[in-house]
Amino acid sequence: MAKLQIRKIGDDVLRKHCRPVDEITPRIITLLDDMIETMRAADGCGLAAPQVGILRRIAVVEVEPGVVFELINPKIVAFSGEQEGREGCLSVPGRWGIVKRPLHVTVEATNRKGQVYQVTGHELLARAFCHEIEHLDGKLYIDSATSMDED
Repeated sequence: MAKLQIRKIGDDVLRKHCRPVDEITPRIITLLDDMIETMRAADGCGLAAPQVGILRRIAVVEVEPGVVFELINPKIVAFSGEQEGREGCLSVPGRWGIVKRPLHVTVEATNRKGQVYQVTGHELLARAFCHEIEHLDGKLYIDSATSMDED
């Protein structure tokens, strides 16, 4: 596995729309493994492929140690409630913003075995799912933050 370079705000790749994954190849599996290693090394709870320069609809989320969600071609299929809280991003280091998100989110995605599944996240997990899926559409949390702070 290899630790990947995390792209920072100002890099054009972060503002591009990602292409779907048509086939899960060994290269996609390696990318998932490398993204997990990179996310953990950076002390993050999520990472999307464009953050490492890959314009594919892939993200990983780990808000609870050891429970990793690998999201290939993810889409939000249901959401409810509302939460407002502080949010940061590995691609926007040293800054935090207040962002409104759904309190509960159900995501449909494909796993590394090619199986389509659904998972429902609450609170922080719901926030992380929304944040990472927005990356796949070229959006950053700063686009919807109501206020911003610096460390």
